[in-house]
Amino acid sequence: MSLKTFAGGLHPPDSKAYSEHKAIEICPLPDELVIPAAQHIGAPAEICVSVGDLVKKGQVIAKPKGFVSVPIHASTSGEVIAVEPRLHPMGRPLPSVVIKADGEDQWDESLEQNNPENLDAEALKKILWNAGIVGMGGATFPAHVKLSPPPEKKIDTLILNGVECEPYLTADHRLMLEESERIIDGINILRKILSIDTAVVGIEANKPDAIEKLTAECAPHNITVMALEVKYPQGAEKQLIDAVTGRQVPSGGLPMDCGVVVQNVGTAAAISDAVRLGHPLVERIATVTGPGIKEPKNLKITIGTPLSHLVEFCGGLEGEPGKIIMGGPMMGQTQLSLEVPAIRGTSGLLIFRKGDFSTKPAGPCIRCGRCISVCPIHLQPTTIATYARLDMVDEAENYHALDCIECGSCTYICPATLPLVQSIRHIKGGIMAKRRKS
Repeated sequence: MSLKTFAGGLHPPDSKAYSEHKAIEICPLPDELVIPAAQHIGAPAEICVSVGDLVKKGQVIAKPKGFVSVPIHASTSGEVIAVEPRLHPMGRPLPSVVIKADGEDQWDESLEQNNPENLDAEALKKILWNAGIVGMGGATFPAHVKLSPPPEKKIDTLILNGVECEPYLTADHRLMLEESERIIDGINILRKILSIDTAVVGIEANKPDAIEKLTAECAPHNITVMALEVKYPQGAEKQLIDAVTGRQVPSGGLPMDCGVVVQNVGTAAAISDAVRLGHPLVERIATVTGPGIKEPKNLKITIGTPLSHLVEFCGGLEGEPGKIIMGGPMMGQTQLSLEVPAIRGTSGLLIFRKGDFSTKPAGPCIRCGRCISVCPIHLQPTTIATYARLDMVDEAENYHALDCIECGSCTYICPATLPLVQSIRHIKGGIMAKRRKS
């Protein structure tokens, strides 16, 4: 039977063997946690604690500023020892709360457990907002916003993203194998919020054990599990919707425009914890891997933990690091230091040694068209990148630069090693700046 997929894309070596068979381990707490106020798409939260305050795990330490924003919580109990800008994964210092752990890891007593069967959709969404639930696949879009489409956007399908198509990363794979009951409970809560029955879990065919396990466990709940072709970026929202439903998200549109909501399997698990246990998003599963790590592992990490602490728990570095990436190698963010903290969107930490990657300088475009053939959005990356280099904003916009999902397929396949996705990202910023002025 042929596996469903989308047009375009490519298949880089998945390199998941480092950690795919490693069970999830709990990473011990560091002495200090650095918790940024900016951990989601939208307005950063506003810090509401001061130096010297004693906080409990799950206590709000930064309040949301608007609808597209969520609160930030203390990831453990302890004392606030600093409120100041600290180096952020985005590459610059941003406002953060530094907590010295007291070692007791005590939860805030005011957190409430709930039975989702006794709550309506609005009450459930309020819980998710207060718990700071965001997309766990890396995008960190606030979940309550996705679950609040306007009345004219009728949602009929929920898709759970268990694809994990980024090379090296295996955290979602292990979550599906080890904590599937949390995922299924989260799916049922999501269906109640959306008032729909149809739910599909999409999983790439290179995870047959997860497909088998979830197929058996989801069947009693009338949840479909769909095996998908192994291809990058199969886990991108638009491509996943295309593969699962055959529907196309319109240019400039959102999944809700074709009746679909997509959530990551990790998000579903966090939703279950938020509703049933009252736990806000202060922990997550992440993969620490790559040739530069002595003992690659899948870890349950506390938000705010320095990357250096994760590396230490994984046996330390294997050789001199040449590149540090938060996330996967295709869409992850290169980091300046291992002292950067893990945040809600940290799906993985990937370390390469010097010599593990090419440093070939970019050459002239040879007009081979490979970037066009692999683009999952069917754009012309080399043309848009040329306009970007010439700072021709209107021309790049006419070639639909804003539709680029920045998956990196074009850069990966380019024989001239042109930084295509970086150029497109730059011109997208120029287009948005122009729109704000008009």
